[in-house]
Amino acid sequence: MKIEGLDELIKKLKKAANGGLKEQMALWLEGMGMEFLDIVQDEITRTKTVDTRLLLNSFKRGDSANIFELKSGGLSLHVGTNLDYASYANDGHFTIDPSKNQDRRWVPGRWKGDRFEYDPSADTGMLLKFQWVDGTGYWDNALAIFEKMFTKSLEKKVQQWLDTF
Repeated sequence: MKIEGLDELIKKLKKAANGGLKEQMALWLEGMGMEFLDIVQDEITRTKTVDTRLLLNSFKRGDSANIFELKSGGLSLHVGTNLDYASYANDGHFTIDPSKNQDRRWVPGRWKGDRFEYDPSADTGMLLKFQWVDGTGYWDNALAIFEKMFTKSLEKKVQQWLDTF
């Protein structure tokens, strides 16, 4: 049995393997990671998740709380944040840990306008009552948006790589 064009396809695949396809894939994946960070930041802003910049900045590559790791020669990407409260802001949380059997908790600090600044040595503060705080779903929203974009971009890129290599 003879398959027309098989020898040519094998040649092209060998050329692609040695001709920089892996590097092109790694660059594209890195770009997709940067795009995802932008989408997460947009969703944090759109959903008014926080009024400080810590969470927003933690989704900027190079920030001390940011996770942006390319592995396996650039073909595996891990993106996220190291901030403990990021998941609480997304998923929701109780103001007090229910396992501590408390219905309120004193938090030392001071109010500056409509913002509260935590200060463990302050004589003033605020009393938190046990309640549920809804999450904004910023991460879930960003992931849903990105998945649609990623699929379209990957299809386009695979065709481009096939045409090139």
